Formats: sequence, C-alpha cells, structure tokens
Amino acid sequence: MARAALRGRLTWQAAQVLGVERETPRASRLRLEAADWPGHLAGQHLDVRLTAPDGYTAQRSYSIATAWDDERRLELVVERLEDGEVSPYLTDELRAGDLLEVRGPVGRYFVLPPDDGRPVQLLAGGSGVVPFLAMLAESGADARRGPVRVLCSARTLDDLVGRAELDRPPAGTGVTVTLTRGAPPGWEGPTGRIDAALLAAHTVPATDRPHVLVCGPTSFVEHVAATLVTLGHDASDIRTERFGATADSGGGDGTDVA
Repeated sequence: MARAALRGRLTWQAAQVLGVERETPRASRLRLEAADWPGHLAGQHLDVRLTAPDGYTAQRSYSIATAWDDERRLELVVERLEDGEVSPYLTDELRAGDLLEVRGPVGRYFVLPPDDGRPVQLLAGGSGVVPFLAMLAESGADARRGPVRVLCSARTLDDLVGRAELDRPPAGTGVTVTLTRGAPPGWEGPTGRIDAALLAAHTVPATDRPHVLVCGPTSFVEHVAATLVTLGHDASDIRTERFGATADSGGGDGTDVA
C-alpha cells in the first residue's frame, strides 16, 4: 500500500540493480529491487549513497520514476553530469547485480494530489518530468480520477526523458511536448521554451482551479510559476520542486522545495 510511505525514521538499505538502460544520450534508467522498501507515493524521491574504499561518501537524491506496485521495484532516471560525483558512476559503471545503498521514501509535499474532482496540471523542464512519470502511472491505475494534463519541454526529441510513457499516456491524460533546440521533420507539436503563450494554449485554465505541479531547474520553475500567477492561477494551487544546474540530479533532488 503506497500510504505505507508515510512513515517516520529513514534507514539505509541495500537495493539490487536489475538493469541500467540508456534513456537519452545524457541519461540512464536504473531498475532496482529493494526487499525492505516500504512503498512510496508518486512524486517522492529517494537518497542514494556511494562509499569509496577510503570511506569517503557521496549522497544524492533522485525522484522515483515508477508508481508503487508491491513488488519492491523502483526505477530512477539519472542525468549524467560531467562534474558530478555520483551520476557518472550510476550511468557509466553500474551493472546488473550490483548493490546500491538507498533510503526513503523522502518528501510528502510534491506528490500526486488527492482525487478531489479538480484537474491536475503537470509542468516539467528536462529531467523534471521524472516524478511525473510515477504520477501518470498512479493516476492511470485509478479510473475514477479527474483529468490530468502534462506540458513538458526537452532540447530535442532524443533528449525527452520518459518518451515511452509520454507516447502512451493513460486514458484521459493529455500530453504536450515542446522542443527547444530543434524539431525532427514532421514534428506537429510546439517548439520553443514554455512561456505565457504556451501555457495559455496547452494547460488547464486558471478558471478550472487545477492542482499545478512544476518541476525542473530552478530558473525554469521560478519562471513558470510566476507566469502561471500572471495568468490567473492562485499561488496556493501551485507546488514546485527544483534542482540546481551544478548538482547531480534526476528529476528533482527534493532538497529545495517551495
């Protein structure tokens, strides 16, 4: 049961790596199995800790890309950063059968809102779409839930994280992708960064009082949240999660939540 995620003290545990697959040219999807995982809510994240032979440790937080299904299996999407301490190892060195130290779930603020009849609008920049993949899976399992819409941006179609899930969203879910640095021949979707015009054209209007969740780099989140307010959304209806451009990240690190 996902609500088991609302527990107290967090402890480190071993998770076995089931596989590492290339997601985009710059990101990899990690499939893990954690026998003692208590369950999680869509939108929560976990901590990963690496320990060097000399005892030095490095720790990062990554959004969970999958909904809870009682099989103790988790997926992360990790974007490789050249100056990162953790992401190069996770994307380049990790192999099936390896063990990782993880703890969680962490974060109760940036989760899929309860079904109260109001629509849900998800807005993502780059790998900020990762927690929304879990939300799409969880919302798709509940046929009674109200409408969910997604607007996300990626540099190119090849850079789109979660493309498989976004190409086949649950029934009743609308997905719009905008490409900021070039579109392939035949592309019928929007191009350019998410601005007021894109928000007005491709998101649930403020008059419908949607729950709005925004995730991505800090500059993206601040710009989108401020623009939503100018379009009439109440600031209390907007929740944000952001990650810095210089830290290892995988769709929000959960440490800078507004």
